[in-house]
Amino acid sequence: MGAVRRSKTKRRTRDLDLVHADLRSSKHLGQHKDAKEPEDLPGLGQWYCVECAKWFEGEHSLIQHRRGKNHKRRVRLLREEPYTQKEAEAAVGLGTDNGRRARPAGAAGRADEGATNTDNQMEVANS
Repeated sequence: MGAVRRSKTKRRTRDLDLVHADLRSSKHLGQHKDAKEPEDLPGLGQWYCVECAKWFEGEHSLIQHRRGKNHKRRVRLLREEPYTQKEAEAAVGLGTDNGRRARPAGAAGRADEGATNTDNQMEVANS
């Protein structure tokens, strides 16, 4: 048996859609920062990378982080706009359809003929 691979939750950062909300609204970012006590955070909560949603011990480590590959990758991913719920539903096929669907020409004629044949059969049976 091999080792079981588990997700790493210790270093898990915020998802991209939440970081997008932080970048758009300072209120949203403030709510996230206020959720934790400054005494519990590294560097007493003074140095925070918004794009990566990470706290740092000091200014030097934050500057080094911003020069690094992981930060640059995260910034590149954040340049793309996140998918909306409407786009996700449209991809699955759950979008709204306000138009009437046209029935194929042959299908409408056949349905009418079927009704006529059924009516004729009933007339014959009643006679």
